[in-house]
Amino acid sequence: MIIRKYQGLSDEKLNTPLVSVIIPTYNSEKTINMCLKSIKEQTYKNIEIIIVDRGSIDKTVKIASNFAKVYIINADERSAQMNYGAKIANGKYLYRVDSDFILEPTVIEEAVLKCEKEGYDAVCIHNTSDPSVSFWAKVRKLERDCYERDELNVAARFFRKDVFLTLGGYDEELVAAEDYDLHNRLLKAGFKIGYITAKEIHIGEPKTLLEIAKKHYYYGKTLPKFLRKNKEKGIKQLSPIRPSFIKNIKKFAKHPTLTIGFLIYQLIRYLSAWIGYLIGKIRSK
Repeated sequence: MIIRKYQGLSDEKLNTPLVSVIIPTYNSEKTINMCLKSIKEQTYKNIEIIIVDRGSIDKTVKIASNFAKVYIINADERSAQMNYGAKIANGKYLYRVDSDFILEPTVIEEAVLKCEKEGYDAVCIHNTSDPSVSFWAKVRKLERDCYERDELNVAARFFRKDVFLTLGGYDEELVAAEDYDLHNRLLKAGFKIGYITAKEIHIGEPKTLLEIAKKHYYYGKTLPKFLRKNKEKGIKQLSPIRPSFIKNIKKFAKHPTLTIGFLIYQLIRYLSAWIGYLIGKIRSK
């Protein structure tokens, strides 16, 4: 993790509004402790943590309860967990943090400054991957780092609460691409979305191709609705051929082994998602 001093709110006479960090959890015992520690270590301190669990059967709730109150709800997926957390949140701002991410220390400070000083309604936070997890995590890092400040393939996760609620929050019928869907609605409604420098780091990366296949098959089953709602832009956001890859072609040329891995990863990912998509489409008829 890169730790750097950020000359922001601590150096200026600005309001420090409450930020509600909402974490949807489900069997997250392997990562939740590191996630919560990174939130506690933020340079911005006016934070409330809201953990919304959907019935974990491991030690997630026990670990998480050492940091904050855990709300256990009957939900199928994380969109419903996020929406529940938003409704009970006290903060002016909401920040979605998935339970298998850790944050660089200045993420929340930079996001608040972006909104309070520059008038943004939502903020995109670049997420990269922890390359130490596996070879496939290294491949994912190569991919994710192509998306930095990409207006098409990075979705806002930090919002003004009133804006989030005005738009109805996340679509609870979507398992995947729910973040793209909300981001697209933000733009369509005319809200202003900014970008910051500090990053989120994904530590829950897959270790095998089987994990990748299962995950994207599952995600693919709800993509028909996402594409019906988002049409042309949705197709661009889900396309295997993206402008960011062409723009960062030198990164791929510099890492030939990872590039081969990336091509294999994309094949498994899209084949699995496509099978899930077809099954989802048949079931929706």
